[in-house]
Amino acid sequence: MPRPTKWRKVCYMPRNTLFGPMDNKDKQETINMTVDEYETIRLIDLEDMTQEECAERMNVARTTVQRIYTCARKKLSKSLVNGNVLKIEGGEYKLCTDEERLNGCGKCRRGRRHGMVDND
Repeated sequence: MPRPTKWRKVCYMPRNTLFGPMDNKDKQETINMTVDEYETIRLIDLEDMTQEECAERMNVARTTVQRIYTCARKKLSKSLVNGNVLKIEGGEYKLCTDEERLNGCGKCRRGRRHGMVDND
C-alpha cells in the first residue's frame, strides 16, 4: 500500500498564474509549475529563508523542500531561457486557514508585510 500524501502547507496563492513572453506569437510549450513549487521559490528566494526554515513552514522534510525547489528552479529557468509560457496550478498542498494566518502560525503574517495578498 502506498504512503498517504503529506500535504504541503501553503500560506498564499500566487496573484498571477500565467507568465510568458509578450512578443511570442508561436505556440510554445507550456511549463506547469505546481503551487507548492511556487511556494518554495517564494519562501527561499523572496523571503530569504533557508531550506530548513522553508521545510518547517511547509510542514515537510528539508529533503522534500530541496527536491521541490530544484524542480521549480529548473522549470523557471527553462521558461526564461527558452521563452516558454509558465503556468502555476495544482500540486499537493493545503492552504493555511484564516485562523492560522491571524493567530496560530505567526509566520504567515510575514507575507502581509511583503505585499502578499490572499486569493482564497
